[in-house]
Amino acid sequence: MPKLVRADLPLPAAPDARSPKLTRVWDPLVRLFHWSLVAGFFTAWFSANEAEDLHAWVGYAASGLILLRLIWGFAGTRYARFSSFVRGPRTVMGYVRSILTGQEARYIGHNPAGGAMVLALMSGVLGLGVTGWMQYTDTFYGVDWVSSLHGLIADAMILLILGHLGGVALASVRHRENLVRAMITGRKRAPQGHDIA
Repeated sequence: MPKLVRADLPLPAAPDARSPKLTRVWDPLVRLFHWSLVAGFFTAWFSANEAEDLHAWVGYAASGLILLRLIWGFAGTRYARFSSFVRGPRTVMGYVRSILTGQEARYIGHNPAGGAMVLALMSGVLGLGVTGWMQYTDTFYGVDWVSSLHGLIADAMILLILGHLGGVALASVRHRENLVRAMITGRKRAPQGHDIA
């Protein structure tokens, strides 16, 4: 007996041969770290002159996240490990030159410039945590250069974040891949052709 299809129900979608295969890249801890750090940084930024206790506790939490990420950078999954994305200055500059000529390779994990940005952002957050904590110690309480350095690092972080967002947008357009979605789902398009896994 033939199977009847109700007219009011949609037909199942046929598999699309053009839809790319996805591969798991960012594990849950990396994604949680990333979005928690985003929330923490901006909470600290906007509470800096409004809610001193909140500002301090969020700063400590962000510093704790960095310490956790440092551990995960050695013990974590493949693409979370520093060995998969930390490159020397020559490799990073070579990659930046390839971006300028529109010939950069697609990396499944972080590309060399992205890896350098990860290190810069983590260093910045750790610098904010240390200088913020110093301002609460007997030795450095009220010391102008500590407060000034804290503010300078915070301002530099805004520039780094803008650079990070620009790099994400550029790579998303160039490689036809939504990197923001990838940091939410953990998945990216599987390697093809000359992609670097």
